[in-house]
Amino acid sequence: MSKPPYDFSATFKTRRQLLKLSALFSASAALPLLQMANAARAAEPDAPLRIGYLPITDATPLLVAHHNSLFEQQGLEVEKPRLFRSWAQIVEAFLAGQVNAVHLLSPMTVWARYGSKSPAKVVAWNHMSGSGLTVQHHINSVTDLGGTTVAIPFWYSLHNVVLQHLLKSKGLEPISDGEPGPNQVKLVVMAPSDMVPALANKQIAGYTVAEPFNANAEVLKVGKILRFTGDVWKDHACCVVLMHEQDLEQRPDWSQKVVNAIVQAQAWIQENRQETARILSRDNPQKYTPHTYEALANVLEPERLDAALYENSGAMVNTAWNQKRIDFQPYPFPSYTEELIRKLQGTLVSGQNAFLHELDPAFVARDLVDDRFVKQAIHANGGPAAFGLPDSFSREETFTV
Repeated sequence: MSKPPYDFSATFKTRRQLLKLSALFSASAALPLLQMANAARAAEPDAPLRIGYLPITDATPLLVAHHNSLFEQQGLEVEKPRLFRSWAQIVEAFLAGQVNAVHLLSPMTVWARYGSKSPAKVVAWNHMSGSGLTVQHHINSVTDLGGTTVAIPFWYSLHNVVLQHLLKSKGLEPISDGEPGPNQVKLVVMAPSDMVPALANKQIAGYTVAEPFNANAEVLKVGKILRFTGDVWKDHACCVVLMHEQDLEQRPDWSQKVVNAIVQAQAWIQENRQETARILSRDNPQKYTPHTYEALANVLEPERLDAALYENSGAMVNTAWNQKRIDFQPYPFPSYTEELIRKLQGTLVSGQNAFLHELDPAFVARDLVDDRFVKQAIHANGGPAAFGLPDSFSREETFTV
């Protein structure tokens, strides 16, 4: 089978990039880059907004804010968002000061701040849900994954956390090396762009990743969604907005304007789902992503969600949640960060991970996240109710099987 038209795997160089990323977050390798970042920030106290992103729906608010000139309306100078092909590239560019606002997998921000001592903080969520577990057509339950190989986008990802939770609930053991036995599932890290072709060519039994790569498999009829991750961890974040701590402390007015535009974008997206899909599609002259409008619309437009189909297949179990396939609200709940740390501490994470077990969840929720700017932006855009948030800015996490 020929590769789908959106494929750009040649630029990923997956294994090389993953090795590079692992090296980046070792203490010795990170130090020179952090020094570069500090020098870059010190040399450019009035640097424009430079956004870095991967072409996935997790980046939607950043891209919509740029497309709709919301940053300029805040009085900011902003460059065209810079598309990266791998997590390694975007992290390296962020640490080196080449970009100063990025969306990053939420567990990767934990790794960045505590594994490599990177001076960066989460300032907002980019979205909720927006990911799934996609499998070959003959697989009808999580149990069927025993003895197979499943791809994840990175060890430090919500996808890995939720997948392992599901596997363990069915008595399956996640492994990272060797051939899987009948009650084991081998996890391999794979670039999102490589996942659909690998599934189509039967190289893997399934993958878990951000949209629209799950929708792409459906459109191309090479796989089906076994479970939506948002149906396991209710209203979870996947990617969050990460900014340099130096900007937050030394340019608070500038930082507030950046967050204001991101929050405004999320409010606009809620009422303009179809137009959002068109903005992100490859038909837009801006070429923000290489994805088709059809796949993006299937993710972003709630009316396209065939709830009965997914309920019958088991992809949606918690029907009372009335979830959208992807949703948008910017507040980073402390309860989520705390639960994320607890879940990571019980998840198989390959590589250097000793620091995880020394983290206190409550401390991380206070230290990793700076919610000053997003709270102010929410109040300026209709208040918590406009985003379906409680006035208390608190919630309890719901995690099921």
